[in-house]
Amino acid sequence: MERDLYNQLIIWKNDPKRKPLLMQGARQVGKTWLVNSFGRKEYGNFVYLNFEQNPDLGSLFKVALDPYKIVENIGLYLGRAIKPENTLIFFDEIQTSPEVLTSLKYFNEISPEFHLIAAGSLLGVSVGIQSSFPVGKVNFMTLFPMSFAEYLRACDEQLILDELYKKDLSLPFPEIIHEKLLTHLKMYLFLGGMPEVLQDYLNNQDIASSRKIQQEILKSYERDFSKYTEKSQAIKTSELWQTIPRQLARENKKFKFSDVRKNARASSYEQTIEWLKKAGLINVAYQISLPKIPLPGYADYDKFKIFLHDTGLLGAMLNVTSDMILNPTALFSEYNGAFIENFVATELINSGYENLFYWASNSDAEVDFVVQNANNIYPLEVKSGLSRNKKSLTSYAEKYNPEILFRLSPRNFTRDGKFINLPLYASFLVRNQ
Repeated sequence: MERDLYNQLIIWKNDPKRKPLLMQGARQVGKTWLVNSFGRKEYGNFVYLNFEQNPDLGSLFKVALDPYKIVENIGLYLGRAIKPENTLIFFDEIQTSPEVLTSLKYFNEISPEFHLIAAGSLLGVSVGIQSSFPVGKVNFMTLFPMSFAEYLRACDEQLILDELYKKDLSLPFPEIIHEKLLTHLKMYLFLGGMPEVLQDYLNNQDIASSRKIQQEILKSYERDFSKYTEKSQAIKTSELWQTIPRQLARENKKFKFSDVRKNARASSYEQTIEWLKKAGLINVAYQISLPKIPLPGYADYDKFKIFLHDTGLLGAMLNVTSDMILNPTALFSEYNGAFIENFVATELINSGYENLFYWASNSDAEVDFVVQNANNIYPLEVKSGLSRNKKSLTSYAEKYNPEILFRLSPRNFTRDGKFINLPLYASFLVRNQ
């Protein structure tokens, strides 16, 4: 399945200042598939080493970290000489071997002619704990679960996707096209963006099979909690992880530590939240008091919401049944619109926003997301139903007079002065404004 990050890999390949590339992302978001596809299509020679499947490969890095010697030893292991010309070397699952991570520094300094990509499921965690991390010596990319745009492409809807990218936001789609996209969106909300889940459904059209894969992915995450953290920390991580769907299902989605454990303190779980963020499993939106540039400078980091990195996995944790896909509005409104707000959070992250923020006032008005595009700040209100109520947006507008007010809802495209209603399936277009 085609991924948007592929184009960034092409740019990296052709960059004369290219460094070894570190590909980050949660487990099973498709890192291995993407780099393998890229290596085989764009290079004459492709060298793949998986350090989790074959831990003994780490011994090639223990004697010396001279990149030329490492490449020579890899060639001896594979039975063929490895030349830098038109060759991509891919070190996969390197979180199991710290020496491999350290070697990237020397590939950059001593042998920059080699095209090298390294990947691992918990490299975000390693960045924080590895004293030998090659700071400043690598390029970074992060792969997320598939966005709704990537889902449409996988479903052979490139034509309608192209139309979305060039859409005049003031003109509605023909209703039949709008309803078709809402149907796709409901299916995406159930399946999510994990490539294996989506590929299985496209191949077999079997919802039960897709849900089984989702459950297996969730179990693999739970195993990671105990595999890569101390026992006491693993317990806290599991406790907090399990409460996220329930917290999102509340009308007020602000995260409460007391929902994790009675009388729990924030200080007891700060490390847990940071671990889940670095593992790529959650997205955190922080409350701001004033929508001013830069947004992080006005954030209250004690007040936040936590979203899962994949809406399909959220549905699996909440045990949402597949019959909701057939209902015109149930999946949108279920659990107080938890799926919709979570979906918008993932779409914003996928479209390039590194941090998420929301605004709340003392008078109980709240805008679900606030984003910064260049020197402009826009409020985004998320509606799971067809209500035209925009009380919070109006309150925000009266205080701060933004150039554009966005509402994301199941309604069609409309514009009334500053106010723009974007259909939920077009959430990614906010980035282009």
